[in-house]
Amino acid sequence: MEHTYQYSWIIPFIPLPVPILLGAGLLLFPTATKNLRRMWTFLSIFLLSIVMIFSLYLSIQQIFLSCIHQNVWSWTINNEFSFEFGYFIDPLTSIMSILITTVGILVLIYSDNYMSHDQGYLRSYAATRTRTEML
Repeated sequence: MEHTYQYSWIIPFIPLPVPILLGAGLLLFPTATKNLRRMWTFLSIFLLSIVMIFSLYLSIQQIFLSCIHQNVWSWTINNEFSFEFGYFIDPLTSIMSILITTVGILVLIYSDNYMSHDQGYLRSYAATRTRTEML
């Protein structure tokens, strides 16, 4: 169980390369990026599905083992000031992670079909991916 929680920090970073590469591709190689739009869609939905499966696995562990995991890092330590950041995984966090990734996948599939004829499809899709990533 602890092995899975050690890698739970990577959840937000798994789908992150797609909107970054999509935005950079639109700036540097717009024609080639627009021609490969189905590939970007598949890759985006695939990576978000991996995150959903990982979140489901964490949630199953939460249900059966009912434990809470917290990891905190110190970013800067001074005599009077300490800035710490980290993550906290409890049952509510794991359920919300499943909910957000499931809704994100459904929104990406729907927006892919709905916006497929639009000129600003990739720009809109990159913005949708970025908003999904922020959640």
